Amino acid sequence: MSYTPVIGFEVHIELSTASKMFCGCPADHFGRSPNTQTCPVCLGLPGALPVPNSKAIEWCVKLGLALGCQINLTSKFDRKNYFYPDLPKGFQISQYDLPFCHNGNLLGRQITRVHLEEDTGKLLHQKNQTLIDFNRSGVPLVEIVTAPDFTSSDESSEFLKEVQAIVRALNISTADMEKGSMRLEANISVKRVEDPNLPGYKVEIKNVNSFRFIKKAIDFEITRQSKILDSGLIPAQETRGFSESKGETVSQRTKEEANDYRYFPEPDIPPLQFTEDQIETWRSDIPPLPSQIRRDLMTKFSLTENYARIIAADAQMYREFLKSPTKTTADSLINKRPPTSKPVLVSTEKISSIARAVVAANPKAVSDLKAGKQQVMFFLIGQVKKELGPVDIPLTGKVISRIIDTDDPIRN
Repeated sequence: MSYTPVIGFEVHIELSTASKMFCGCPADHFGRSPNTQTCPVCLGLPGALPVPNSKAIEWCVKLGLALGCQINLTSKFDRKNYFYPDLPKGFQISQYDLPFCHNGNLLGRQITRVHLEEDTGKLLHQKNQTLIDFNRSGVPLVEIVTAPDFTSSDESSEFLKEVQAIVRALNISTADMEKGSMRLEANISVKRVEDPNLPGYKVEIKNVNSFRFIKKAIDFEITRQSKILDSGLIPAQETRGFSESKGETVSQRTKEEANDYRYFPEPDIPPLQFTEDQIETWRSDIPPLPSQIRRDLMTKFSLTENYARIIAADAQMYREFLKSPTKTTADSLINKRPPTSKPVLVSTEKISSIARAVVAANPKAVSDLKAGKQQVMFFLIGQVKKELGPVDIPLTGKVISRIIDTDDPIRN
C-alpha cells in the first residue's frame, strides 16, 4: 500500500543575549561551572518576579519578520504547567494563544508561529545519580512551529538549514547544534496517498541536534509507521527519541496535548503592546538574508549556485567578496579558505580505554542513551575529554556507542 508522509517541525533556538529571559543572570551558559549563573528568578524561588528581556523580544520579532510572519501588536506571556526536575518553578513561561509572530512562509512552507519562552535547566547523569545544572534555566528560547507541510526528509533538511542560515545572518544566535543552541523536533505521521485528511495521530521526535540525525529519524519513522499501518493498526501517538547508536527512534512517553499543560496568562507580566512604527523600525534593521544574497551573487555577479551558497553562508567571505566582486575574487576566496585548525588528538586505543571506564562509571547515563536521550552522548564524550584533553568527537562517540552495543571498542 502507498503512503504519504506528513511532517511538521518545532525548531528551538537559544538567543545570544547578554542576560537571560526574565532576570539579569548571564545567558552564555555553555562550558560554565554548574549552577554559577543563577538567581532567585531563574531558580524559581518564592517571591521572585520575572522582568522580560526587551532585546530577546526584539530579536524574536525580527526573526518572525525574516520568516515572513505577521506580528501581533498585542501579545502576552503564558504559564505552561508541567512537572520535570529541570523546571524548578513547576511551570515554564511561554506563549500560547497570542505569540509575537504568526502566519509566515519560508521556501513555500507555512510557519504557524514564532514565539518566545524560557529554556529549562540541564540534567547531568553521572555515577548512578542525576544532577541538575540551572545555568541554562531561563535562557531566551525562540520556538518556530511549522504546519505539517513536508513529505520527505530531503525537503525537511533544506528548510531546516535555511532556518539556521537566517538565524546566523540576523546574528541573534550561533545556532550551534553541537552546543544545543539549535534543537530540532519533528512531528511525523503517515497516511494513505488517496486520503485527503490529516492522520488522526502524530509521533513527535524530541531534541535532535543534528541535520543528519533528524533525516535518519524521519526516514526510520516513515518506514516504522508504514509497517504498522500495513498490519491494520494505527501507530501510537507518543514522544520518541532518536538513538544514534541504534540508528532508530525509541519510545519515551505518551504525547501530551495542549490542555494537559493548563495554559493561563502569566500574572506577573502584563500584556505587551507594539506600534506599527516600532515593527517597521525593526524590519528596516534586518540585514540581507541568505536567499537574497545568493540571488544577487548569481544574477548580479554571475556566480554559480554552489559558489553563491558557500559565500552567502560566510559573512566575512561575503564582505571580502564585495570589496572586489569578480569571479576571480570568488575563486580566490573559496579555493584559499583556511583549513579548520585541529588540535593534536589522542589515539583510538587511549580513547577506547578511557571510554570503557566512563561507560562503567555512568550506568544511568548509558541507560538514558539507550532510551534515546542522545544529548547524554555529549556528557559521556565530555567525561572522556576530562581525562584525555582534545579528542576526535565523532570518533569518540562511535567508540562509546560500540562499547555500549557490543562491548568491543573500535580499533585502527
